[in-house]
Amino acid sequence: MVKVTKLSKIGEDERGATHYFDTARSGQFIVAYRKAGSVSGRHYHKGIAPKKNPEQIIIMQGEALLNWYDVRGGRSGSETITAPSLVEIEPWAWHEVISQTDIIVFEMNGLNDAKEDTFKTED
Repeated sequence: MVKVTKLSKIGEDERGATHYFDTARSGQFIVAYRKAGSVSGRHYHKGIAPKKNPEQIIIMQGEALLNWYDVRGGRSGSETITAPSLVEIEPWAWHEVISQTDIIVFEMNGLNDAKEDTFKTED
C-alpha cells in the first residue's frame, strides 16, 4: 500500500548533492514546509482523482514518520522516511506524516486533486 524509494544521486561536490526522479505528471504541484512535531494527512483517498492514484510525494528535506493502514482492513505499517525519498501511497491507505524534523514536502498533485478524493475514516 505504501512504497518508499530513495531518490537516485547523480552527483555530489562541494556545493552539495544532486538527485533525480521521473514522473509523467504535470499541472499544479504543492511544496509544503512542515515544522518538527507537526502532523499532516490523517485521511485516505479512493483513487477517484488520477493524481491520487497513487498519491506521490517527495520528502525533499528532513525526516518524517509515515503511519498507514488499509481502511478496508488487514494491512498496516509505519516507516521512517529520510530525505530525499519518493513516497507512493495507494488508494484506500489511511495515512499520516509526522515530522520528526522540519521537513520540505513536494506533492505531485494540486489542491483541486484532493477536493473530491479526500476522506476521513468516519466518511
